[in-house]
Amino acid sequence: MITNQLISFIQEYYKTRDFIPLHAPVFEGNERKYVLDTLDSTFVSSVGRYVDEFEKQVADYTKAKHAIATVNGTAALHTALYLSGVKTGDLVITQALTFVATCNAIAYLGADPVFVDVNRETLGLCPKALLNYLEEHCEIRDQVCYHKNGARVSAAVVMHTFGHPAKVVELKKVCDGYFIELIEDAAESLGSLYRGQHTGTFATMSALSFNGNKVITTGGGGMILCNEDSVSHRAKHLTTTAKQPHPYEFYHDEIAFNYRMPNINAALGCAQLEQLNKYIENKRMLASLYQSELVASDLEFIVEPQHARSNYWLNAVLCPSKQYRDEMLSKTNQAGVMTRPVWQLMHTLPMFKNSLRGPLINSVFLAERLVNLPSSVSISR
Repeated sequence: MITNQLISFIQEYYKTRDFIPLHAPVFEGNERKYVLDTLDSTFVSSVGRYVDEFEKQVADYTKAKHAIATVNGTAALHTALYLSGVKTGDLVITQALTFVATCNAIAYLGADPVFVDVNRETLGLCPKALLNYLEEHCEIRDQVCYHKNGARVSAAVVMHTFGHPAKVVELKKVCDGYFIELIEDAAESLGSLYRGQHTGTFATMSALSFNGNKVITTGGGGMILCNEDSVSHRAKHLTTTAKQPHPYEFYHDEIAFNYRMPNINAALGCAQLEQLNKYIENKRMLASLYQSELVASDLEFIVEPQHARSNYWLNAVLCPSKQYRDEMLSKTNQAGVMTRPVWQLMHTLPMFKNSLRGPLINSVFLAERLVNLPSSVSISR
């Protein structure tokens, strides 16, 4: 096994024999200055100039027309699904190879996930598998997609796994043909492009995450991206408890969510965003080094898909077998080098074990062999 060589490479890259995390945040810019500014202003909660500024900067960076800041990525995805019209009893197609928050957000609305296989190249929802599932199990009546069990299929959620863009153009074409709303779970893919366009800007709505382990962080936070003025207005209204503007009265015109990002978190995000291009360049360099290091090994390094630029949020390798994977995970973690397998496939979890699903050949293959490697930005490089 190449494990010992890989451990040495990682320790030399990060210049330490101490514990090496999977992905740690880096604060080397204006983070302290902007956060202290919010403390001095006393505007640390959901009202403050940094929230508006962070939204504007993320919209400018991604070239989305609108960006609405939320308390976390799950809140962003939940709101996007809600605005897409997902209702109790609906079906929402997604991938089993994903973080549990994707499916939790679906369940919050009383809908049920349907699991379709991923593409081996992108690790995201596969357009061919999606089309095959729809052709076999669904039908269109009055421009509405129904499963043969009678339930409405109202949306599909694709995740850009580990920052690698999914085939979102092809997926949208399939979804449009079946009158299904496509939503991008772009939680991990800030800075990633597909066919020259930023992930999260292909669908009507998408969700970003700024959790502490993401490419940039606000501590906890998320963002809804959208390109329609009416959707943006509704998203901001719903995420601020549906409160109508008034000098002093508290009037709320519908049931809504308290999902607005606090100003203190947005201040951190503004400082982090100033470093984003440098961080992505650093991460892409590390990916190239990993690829070169492993070129003659038993491990297959997962590279960015065709027509894509990945942010390489988490670098990943495929092992020859599950036994090899388990031995590698054990040895690296014993050496203080944090590695992790991919998430448990969603259909194996107790709350989703009875969910509908198609063949998951690629998902199972990847889950048994994939290992994530330390991917933090190295400020010494």
